[in-house]
Amino acid sequence: MLYDHIDLRVTDLEKVRPLYDALMTAMGYVHVDEDGENINYHQAPKRRDREFFGLMRDSGHRPDGSRVALRASSRGEVDRLAEIARAAGARAFEAPESYSPESPWYYAAFFEDADGNKLEICYRE
Repeated sequence: MLYDHIDLRVTDLEKVRPLYDALMTAMGYVHVDEDGENINYHQAPKRRDREFFGLMRDSGHRPDGSRVALRASSRGEVDRLAEIARAAGARAFEAPESYSPESPWYYAAFFEDADGNKLEICYRE
């Protein structure tokens, strides 16, 4: 397992939720639990032994240079997920492409949520 969970801080859950609802569902994280301060996306019904992607309300949060990169299974999947993110309100959207002549095997799209948190969808050939 690459990670156990991600707790991404946001100032306003409702402001960022449309993007994460669309993107996480498209990536198979279809089980959601929430309590007003947190929203957690799971691939399977909530279990203690499964990874999840969480949003946590934090009124003092300020985005920085950190980026969360989400792995896709193909270039086509990067394209599909990037379009879902764009349509769901992704900001500072950079369309999918190979980003460096030195690494043509790396294909990615970059964007931000409504709070300014930086995200990426990538595929490595």
